[in-house]
Amino acid sequence: MTKPLLSTAEKPTFPISLRDRLSKPQLVLQLMVLPAVLAMLIFNFLPMLGMFISFKETDLTNGIFGGQWVGFEHFQEIFEDDRFWLAMKNTVGMSIVKLVFTFIAPILFALVMNEIRSSSYKKLVQTISTLPHFLSYVIVATLCLIFLDPQGMVNHVLMSLHVTKEPIGFMADAKWFWGLGSMLDLWKETGWGAIVFLAAITGVNSEIYEAAKIDGAGRLRCIWHINLPAIRSTIMVMLILNIGNLFYGGSNFDQSYLLGNMFNYDRSYTLGYYTLDNGLIQMRYSFAAAADLIISTLSLTLLLVTNWTAKKINGSNIF
Repeated sequence: MTKPLLSTAEKPTFPISLRDRLSKPQLVLQLMVLPAVLAMLIFNFLPMLGMFISFKETDLTNGIFGGQWVGFEHFQEIFEDDRFWLAMKNTVGMSIVKLVFTFIAPILFALVMNEIRSSSYKKLVQTISTLPHFLSYVIVATLCLIFLDPQGMVNHVLMSLHVTKEPIGFMADAKWFWGLGSMLDLWKETGWGAIVFLAAITGVNSEIYEAAKIDGAGRLRCIWHINLPAIRSTIMVMLILNIGNLFYGGSNFDQSYLLGNMFNYDRSYTLGYYTLDNGLIQMRYSFAAAADLIISTLSLTLLLVTNWTAKKINGSNIF
C-alpha cells in the first residue's frame, strides 16, 4: 500500500486562516503588494469621488465642493447637444473600423512570426515591428502631415504612377479620416499587439506539432488545429477589452486632436475631444465631468455585457 504524499495533518486547509496570513512569509508578500494597492486607491478610486461635480455647477472660484446643485441638468443638455451625438457617431464608427482591422492583424502577424524558423531573423522582424508603438503620436502625426501634404511624397508617388491626376487633400477631405486613422493604428500597434498572442502560441507543447506532422498535417493544418485553439481564450479576453474600450477609442483622441481640423470636422470630432473642448477650453468642468460619466457608464455596461456573452458562448471571460 503506497503512502500518501501528505498526511491529514500536513494537508493545507483552505481558506487560509488569519494566523497563516500573518505568518512572516505571507506578511512579506502582502507588504510587497501594498504599494500597488495604495497607488490604485489613490490614483484610480479616490478621483472617482470627484464625479459628484457632474450634478453641480462649479467653477475655479468656488472649487469642487462649492457651486449650486443642479441635478441632472448637465445630462439633459448633453443629450440635447448635436455635437455630442456627432462625437458619439465618430468615436464608435472609428473604433469599429479599427477593431475589424487592428484586432485581426496582430493575430495573423503572430501566426506568421511563429512560422519563421530563423531565430535571429525572427527577433529582427519582431523588434522592427514593435518600435512604432513607442513613438509619440505627436511624431506620428507630424510625419503623417508631411507625407500626406498635397506636395508631399505620397501624392508625388501617386501622380508618378498615374493613379491620380491631381494631388489628393487627405487632411482636407473628411472621407479619408477614418481610414487614415485605422492605417496609422495598424502600422503603430500590430507588432506590439502580436506579443501577447505570440507568447500564447509559444506555450504550446512541441510534441503536439510532432504528432501532427507524423499524421501528415502541414503548416496550415497545424495553424488551424493547434495554434488557433491554443490562443482562443487569449483572443476572447483581448476582444472583450477592446470592445469595452469602444467609446473611448484608444488613439481616437490623439488623432482627433492632432490631425483634426475644420475641413474634416464631421469625421474627426470624437468624445475625447468633446470633453476636452467643454472642460479645459470652455472651462465648463461640471459639464465635461457629466459627459465623461456618461461615457464611463456606457463603457462599463458594454464591458459587462460582452464579458457575460463571451462566458455563455465560449466560456472565456475576464471575471
